[in-house]
Amino acid sequence: MAHANVPAAEEILDESFPVLDHGFVRLVDYMGSDDRIVQSARVSYGTGTTTFRKDRGLIHYLLRNQHTSPFEQVVMTFHIKMPIFVARQWIRHRTARVNEISGRYSVLDQECYIPAPEAVALQSSDNKQGREQKPVSPEVSEEIRGLMADDQNRSYAAYTRLLDQGLARELARINLPLSIYTQWYWQIDLHNLFHFLKLRMDAHAQREIREYAEVIYALARRVCPVACEAFEEHVLGGIRFSRKELDALKDMLAGKPCPLEGRERELFMEKLPPREP
Repeated sequence: MAHANVPAAEEILDESFPVLDHGFVRLVDYMGSDDRIVQSARVSYGTGTTTFRKDRGLIHYLLRNQHTSPFEQVVMTFHIKMPIFVARQWIRHRTARVNEISGRYSVLDQECYIPAPEAVALQSSDNKQGREQKPVSPEVSEEIRGLMADDQNRSYAAYTRLLDQGLARELARINLPLSIYTQWYWQIDLHNLFHFLKLRMDAHAQREIREYAEVIYALARRVCPVACEAFEEHVLGGIRFSRKELDALKDMLAGKPCPLEGRERELFMEKLPPREP
């Protein structure tokens, strides 16, 4: 079985793609491609044994029917720089191999995240873990960003004073803000990457981690364009219905009223396309 060499991926290997104000994502290595998914599914020993059309159809079939193990044959390694608060959300996905920079060994740079003006918004009134869609006024945004910058500068100045006094790096770092940037190497197989992307590209995910997910997805598309096409079709663009919802859908298609009530009805109706006026 030949080593995967995908020209579109080779073009951007090790190239840094900026995210937020100081962050980036780099694809540093990959193993496998769309061909590897097909080969492992067929337990084949070479490429070119079938047509592209059949290979594409097989990949769509596998993803549509949740036959996930062939996608685990593709592995990608990313070098990522992000604020610590993003990293702490990220690390909840326990299906990757991670090696992070250590503040015990290294002096951390004075790079902290400050949200862009259009990203500064008040707490959502109907989402306990998110912000409103509409940003605050430019005047309020500037005040908030200034307060954040002042606190970050003060905290980092104290950090450097403690280091200058000879305090151990592992102690000097503990008062640094969650907005300071960290870096890691993140290696993950395609099946688990798709699960990560499904959650973190969703509109309900925090804006900052969503921006990283979108860049990572663009790089993954260069490695496995057909698998990503299938992911968009069957996962990102697909909808899952519960048993109750399927029964309700059958009733509505038969001209009967929707039997669901309350919150169940609201969630079900959100999945349906808007009706023509």
